[in-house]
Amino acid sequence: MKRTLIVVDMQNDFISMAMGSAEAEAILPAMKEKIARYAARGDEIIYTRDTHGEDYLDTPEGRKLPVIHCVRGTEGWQLAEGIYIPGSRIIDKPTFGWTGWGSESFEAVELIGLCTDICVVSNALILRALFPGAEITVDPGCCAGVTPESHEAALCVMKMCQIDVTDGK
Repeated sequence: MKRTLIVVDMQNDFISMAMGSAEAEAILPAMKEKIARYAARGDEIIYTRDTHGEDYLDTPEGRKLPVIHCVRGTEGWQLAEGIYIPGSRIIDKPTFGWTGWGSESFEAVELIGLCTDICVVSNALILRALFPGAEITVDPGCCAGVTPESHEAALCVMKMCQIDVTDGK
């Protein structure tokens, strides 16, 4: 079975910079271990990056979340050090969920990353809609939300939509 790991928005701005949190920093060791396991098996790994322009504050998102972050080319936009596997694909997405997944072919997909309650849940639900026969999982130990409460709420939504929330083993 073809396995794919999608690493959602593990960017400096969401970990230690503009919108960083202790919870985001805390998942890094487990995430690095999981990425290494996928890489060792030769599985596909795809990274997404939240990507904005200099005009971010003038966008609908920027007006509702007025914190400049993940501006293309900045240090905050870059993936966290030590998580990227050379040769893996990176998708620069302009909003919470990537709508280009339909050109893929997924059998088993696991999502990890930030933020559970925004971009992880958005991509998980898009994948569930596009690939109703695929095995889709999320590892809560390799995700963090804006708050611990919203992280738990997003996990509940994903469970209700038949996305498996696992212990990641």
